[in-house]
Amino acid sequence: MANHKATRKDVRQAAKRRERNRYYGKTTRNAIRNLLATETEAATEKLPKVISMIDKLAKRNVIHKNKANNLKSKLTRKIKAIA
Repeated sequence: MANHKATRKDVRQAAKRRERNRYYGKTTRNAIRNLLATETEAATEKLPKVISMIDKLAKRNVIHKNKANNLKSKLTRKIKAIA
């Protein structure tokens, strides 16, 4: 454990950030899974919301920006193939 007061605070903040990022990541993965399991009309309506969630993950540096772009591309291709 850290000995300095500022380092202890940094450890606490990092733990909070880690939990928050895990929540955002898991929520987005669930949204992607639900998107792929839905019907044609509903999937095209849900796609912009899921893409927005992916963009927010990349903005927060939870995932890399290239991974976000790859995810969005694959999702868009799959939804267009269904429609």
